[in-house]
Amino acid sequence: MAKKKIKIGVLFGGKSAEHEVSLQSARNVIRALNKNKYQITPIKINKNGKFNLNSIKNFNVIFPVLHGPFGEDGSIQGLLKLAGVPFVGAGVLGSAVGMDKDVMKRLLRDVGIPIGKFITLKIGDKVNFNKVKKELGLPLFIKPANMGSSVGINKVKNENEFKKAAREAFSFDTKIIIEEFIKGQEIECSVLGNDKPVASIPGEIIANQEFYSYDAKYIDKGSVAEIPAKIDKNTIKKIQELAVQVFQILNCEGMGRVDFFLKKNGEAIVNEINTIPGFTSISMYPKLWEASGLPLPKLLDKLIKLAIDRFNREQKLKTTVK
Repeated sequence: MAKKKIKIGVLFGGKSAEHEVSLQSARNVIRALNKNKYQITPIKINKNGKFNLNSIKNFNVIFPVLHGPFGEDGSIQGLLKLAGVPFVGAGVLGSAVGMDKDVMKRLLRDVGIPIGKFITLKIGDKVNFNKVKKELGLPLFIKPANMGSSVGINKVKNENEFKKAAREAFSFDTKIIIEEFIKGQEIECSVLGNDKPVASIPGEIIANQEFYSYDAKYIDKGSVAEIPAKIDKNTIKKIQELAVQVFQILNCEGMGRVDFFLKKNGEAIVNEINTIPGFTSISMYPKLWEASGLPLPKLLDKLIKLAIDRFNREQKLKTTVK
């Protein structure tokens, strides 16, 4: 007798500036899922937030392939939790803190994880360019606090660029981050697991532009991925250990890609975590796992199993006092 297929809903699109990237990721995930094992339903959310499906309760598991706000920030995770449906990736808290660069950096700083210097501004805050320059130096980066895929990020070298970049970042979010420029290799490491997460081999992004921008990632192929990264064994181990630490500190589950700057003196600085990393054909998360011996179909199997395991564990928790 044939084994019953797992009903999986692949959730993609959404109300974010990364809608198009999400479509690419979802296409790749659907193509790689084992059709003998899964009954797959694509669930598209349009740019107004409308689902092309009336109910999400008819699934064994949901795979959110949503990037940015309203998909990676805990919103959809909260909805799925209320609906009582297992889902792939971080829960509400891990998603929310992973998405908010300000909160994420403060949590990491609090436990002594090495991060770059930064300043947070909210809409209405008075900004003194000279004060910022004195504290962080030039050049510096300005980015929205809650946005992924390098959307709304600018490298700033003078006051005019500073004002323009702040305006652009505030057009995407009510809170922005100003960060010091850190010269170093851009290293990325994938993490997989729930309570016992493991790290992939690290890779390096070599950007052919000023920095690894949205265009460099997805549009003009302005970057090259070097997998594995050309770094020594001790540095690889340090990056992997730090990646797992970051994943655990931020309450992440399932998957996450941790990005670093590796300075010439060997110091690794954590830049950020991405809790729903890209799954496009050029995305680092699946490519790093493939190079670590876990091809995409097997990686997806593992992520789905982790989602169901977590759900089953949570179902055993008490919800009443009697």
